[in-house]
Amino acid sequence: MTLLVARQLVKRFGALLATDHVSFAVNAGEVHALIGPNGAGKSTLVHLISGLLPADGGSLTLDGVDLTHLAPHRRVAAGLSRCFQVTSIFPRQTVGENLLLAVQAHAGSSFRFVRRRDTDHELLAAAQALARRVTLESEWDRVAGTLPHGAQRKLDVALAIASAPKLLLLDEPMAGMGPVESAEMVALIQRLRQDMAILLIEHDMDAVFQLADRISVLVYGKLLTSGTAAEIQADAQVQAVYLGTEEEARA
Repeated sequence: MTLLVARQLVKRFGALLATDHVSFAVNAGEVHALIGPNGAGKSTLVHLISGLLPADGGSLTLDGVDLTHLAPHRRVAAGLSRCFQVTSIFPRQTVGENLLLAVQAHAGSSFRFVRRRDTDHELLAAAQALARRVTLESEWDRVAGTLPHGAQRKLDVALAIASAPKLLLLDEPMAGMGPVESAEMVALIQRLRQDMAILLIEHDMDAVFQLADRISVLVYGKLLTSGTAAEIQADAQVQAVYLGTEEEARA
């Protein structure tokens, strides 16, 4: 079932056409990767989807709901959540306090604020479940800002999925990670895909080819092609403008 549909999305910055009539779809339950060289327009496209930038043209729907003109918080209510390139955790709070704040924000009761979060058993259970889901239960009492980078990224993901999204946008989740942390993030994404679709923006092509059901390639704001990992790896145009140049750079 098609979950997210972007039709002819356009974003201009003066004379620059940063997003050039981009159309693509994300299916329910899939990991859809968005790749492209630096300056291809990936971040702009993700900002359009999450609502941080208004589109100059085109439309966007999520599970039949028109998101095109909705504010970011209303897109969250419709089932969209996002992790940014830079973590958005509360660094001076503990892991548990971060997670309690997140589940409280989505608890749906305007009266919860009058109670202590750590004594509300329903909220506490939900927060602990989030900690287990991202394998941070052993770090519950640790101040978030003292966590290793990979653990901070996992906490950031936990905050994003507290809303139980239908679609999670992950913006370079492996950035700055070593091999062990990257492998843990790949494993986390594999678990999350059981409950939500994921739009993944990532430069780690090994992770992309391991995770993605489908891949869309952006170049100069335009959608070059979409396909399976095998199709993208074999595509001569993609090799020329992206994968090939990366291999040459490594040589």
